[in-house]
Amino acid sequence: MKTKTLIIVNPISGVGRQRRIETLLKQNLNQDLFDYTVRYTEHIHHGTEIAREAADKGCHCVVAVGGDGSVNDVVQGIKDTDTRLGIIPCGSGNGLARSLRLPLQPALAIRALNQQYEQTIDSIVVNDRWVVVNAAGCGFDAYIARLMHSAKTRGLAAYTNLVLREYSRYKNSDYHITVDGHEYYRNAWFIAVANSRQFGYNLAVAPKAKLDDGLMDISILDKVPVDHLGITAPLAFTNHLDLSQHVEMFRAKDVLIEGNADRWVNLDGEGENIGRSVHFVIHPASVKIYARDLKHPLREMTPTIDKIKKNIGR
Repeated sequence: MKTKTLIIVNPISGVGRQRRIETLLKQNLNQDLFDYTVRYTEHIHHGTEIAREAADKGCHCVVAVGGDGSVNDVVQGIKDTDTRLGIIPCGSGNGLARSLRLPLQPALAIRALNQQYEQTIDSIVVNDRWVVVNAAGCGFDAYIARLMHSAKTRGLAAYTNLVLREYSRYKNSDYHITVDGHEYYRNAWFIAVANSRQFGYNLAVAPKAKLDDGLMDISILDKVPVDHLGITAPLAFTNHLDLSQHVEMFRAKDVLIEGNADRWVNLDGEGENIGRSVHFVIHPASVKIYARDLKHPLREMTPTIDKIKKNIGR
């Protein structure tokens, strides 16, 4: 029996690689394995609505075509169901896809779906309402996520320009942080709560994080002095941020952050106005996903028997 699949395309995400998606699906998705439908989102969080509708109708897999925000929308819709998540990364950061070691080329990511290699990962529930599968945070990263949401251009260059422009303006805040019942008071630039090791762009804020270990990784960062950026930035992009003197890290199942003065939180790359108090709880093994079987190569599609017969008859 073919796998009933809904493919949700965010037509404005990332850097435009999703525009040829239907052609790429015809060329690379195994039609003998998948019975699929393509739908395009029409407004913010539309992906959540149509993913939930598909899950309610028994759809086996919902594939997000876009970035981490698009993936998050789909996860919100399929949470607490048996529906699998699929990803064709067409965003700018693609943090979860990178952590799963999925190909960033859409054609190859589609071929990875053909493997139907299932993996179960954790998720993080925020304030009993939102679900995060990659990373969340308060402070500067949430501020940048909010600005990126309304930016006219996406991608690493746009992200970097925003960070450089706003770096000197954004100040540390005082936070009261409760980590598995232990209380801490910190003056921090931002606090990352991560399920995977990176926000995206290979910017690893939680080098030891794993998607399926039943724990969140918390990174508390001071504002790095300008003369230290030449050392700290390379550490972040080479998965060694834990070596920086400006970072403090914890691992936990339950985290409460109070004093979020901006009220905004970064949820899988998208800014959301949640409030001054933000509660994160890990939900182990809560999301089923089509990942990638790294033991086997991604094969090019071969013609089906019906296609061969059709071509012979021409």
